[in-house]
Amino acid sequence: MASADLVVRNGTVRTMDPDRPVSSAMAVDDGLIVAIGDDRDIDAYIDETTSVINLHGATVLPGLIDAHNHHHLAGEEDLFRVSFAPDATVDAICAAVAGWIATQQLAPGEWVLGGNWGSTLVGTLGSSDALTRLDAVSPAHPVLLSDDSHHNRWVNSAAMRAAGIDARTDDPEGGRIVRDERGEPTGLLFETAAGAVEQRVVNDQGIDIDRLARSSERALEMMHAFGITAFQDASTSLGLLQALHRLSEDGRLTSWAVTSMLVNDTILGNTQVGEELLPYGEHYRTQRHRPDFTKIFLDGVPPTHTAALLQPYRATGEHGAEHTGTPVMTFDELLAWVRLIDDRGLGVKVHCTGDASVRLVLDVVEAARAEGRRLIVHIAHGQLIHPDDIARFASLGVVAEISPFLWYPGVIPQALHEVLPDELSARIHPNRDLLDAGALLVAGSDWPVSESPNPWHAISGLVTRRDPTGRTPGALWPEQGISVIEALRAFTTTSADALGLADVTGRLTPGLSADFIMIDADPLSIPSSALADIVTGQTWFAGEKVYDRSDHPARASAPPRSTR
Repeated sequence: MASADLVVRNGTVRTMDPDRPVSSAMAVDDGLIVAIGDDRDIDAYIDETTSVINLHGATVLPGLIDAHNHHHLAGEEDLFRVSFAPDATVDAICAAVAGWIATQQLAPGEWVLGGNWGSTLVGTLGSSDALTRLDAVSPAHPVLLSDDSHHNRWVNSAAMRAAGIDARTDDPEGGRIVRDERGEPTGLLFETAAGAVEQRVVNDQGIDIDRLARSSERALEMMHAFGITAFQDASTSLGLLQALHRLSEDGRLTSWAVTSMLVNDTILGNTQVGEELLPYGEHYRTQRHRPDFTKIFLDGVPPTHTAALLQPYRATGEHGAEHTGTPVMTFDELLAWVRLIDDRGLGVKVHCTGDASVRLVLDVVEAARAEGRRLIVHIAHGQLIHPDDIARFASLGVVAEISPFLWYPGVIPQALHEVLPDELSARIHPNRDLLDAGALLVAGSDWPVSESPNPWHAISGLVTRRDPTGRTPGALWPEQGISVIEALRAFTTTSADALGLADVTGRLTPGLSADFIMIDADPLSIPSSALADIVTGQTWFAGEKVYDRSDHPARASAPPRSTR
């Protein structure tokens, strides 16, 4: 029997492999798991060259998988953008912008980018008073601030001048420029209305591959601190394909990266999408970077009445009693894209925040299946699903990708409640029903839409349907809570299956990549109320340690914020 590079022993190794769910030790060689067993079995792999880790009873899990994030944007926000809490007031936001301008010593005309203001501020920010306050702290700088969904923007007057937005500018298709009582833009831009500003940012700053690579690498560091060793980026541009390729070729891509190339882009300012972008995927493929998916935005978000619903929103001054929102594609348009995507051998992740969009995807997939098409389809977010459509996920083989962490009370669920009928807002994320109906359920953070990619907050919320931070009281449809092992699967085995990574990760079993984490508590042996407090001690990817908590002595709920 050959020796191993690494042996971990004397612990609880939860493999997530149903054939051998728990062991005490594991042997790793050349980046792969070579054996799982009890200490006596695995000790046979030890010689004088083997590194041995005594777990002292600690728990080991497979590296966790985030099935939906925008990791490069999160890294960009950490390194290069002003930030504030999603419950920040207008005064707090303006103070943060003023502080950023001062500390970064920005030259006049340089952009201030950041976020993420809470969706509950929509009514407040759509006023000339709020714009006046933002202009006062940024007279020499265009400012663009994203909301917590990243679908909407608040900008100052300098940014609107730079983008050519004024009282005479028409609302673009699929978007709205919010105006005051005099018809003047307030700086609040919904969906595609922000496209002109985003494009001006791109024109002014250019596509900097080094900056994208640095942002991506910073995001990897932050994810490793939470035990994440694989992820799916859910809105991938040509620049990001190039940045991930560079990281991979340099040996700096310390994670499995599955990317979703943009078919359309209503909110991010990318112009190279769809058939112009998709051929680049294969060119930038590497062992660790798998551009296997595409991404379609099918609707917007409920707080701005741009999600497509089967029943009307609450009536407002802007929208009448019959407003439901509309998908951005028709049945025929979406089916045409599904055919093209399938012909290229790719999967598709479809953004759906309204139940009408969910139904449209299911109808299109039903038609595609009738044609014999077997492509992988993820319905992303899936927060609102009509009861009649629950069983269709399993029967059609559609992945229920639930994200972000909206299955417990918080700022965004509060914003949803304000615009949705009570009977609809009360049944967000029917996760229990989806599992009981046989759906493949996977979990994603949608970070930085969520404040943090912390899977333990998500797992806690999935089980308890309560806010793991304790900031928001109550529970959100608690009957839809799932078990701890089901929640763990959503971040390991089922996500690996859905992302096409089951051949390399998601389980601790011989032959797979040695992606594993050491945590300070066994999630299957503690009260559900303690799940949110689990801390990652070490994270290993392909047999190499990529995070060690002992290098970060101050315990915090998120990694320390970096400086430029």
